[in-house]
Amino acid sequence: MLNGIGVPGIILLVILALLLFGPNKLPELGRAVGRTFREFKDGAREIIGEDDEASRKKDPTQTLAAANEPQTAAPAASQNTAESKRLPE
Repeated sequence: MLNGIGVPGIILLVILALLLFGPNKLPELGRAVGRTFREFKDGAREIIGEDDEASRKKDPTQTLAAANEPQTAAPAASQNTAESKRLPE
């Protein structure tokens, strides 16, 4: 994403941000951006959790059939799928 900017480009962006917003406004803007990303990540986790719950409630016959089968490697498989659905922190 930022591969083509380089160090001089980043320095230029920082100077431009200082000139536009001033040194007093930059910390406030940083906090606002951080809160926005945190709320987005929490909302995305909530949506993923709702989808998982809905799929579990949607087809109870599969859960009954799976409960009757012997479990050999099922706990490891379910743990891997749960970890793959987590959002990066």
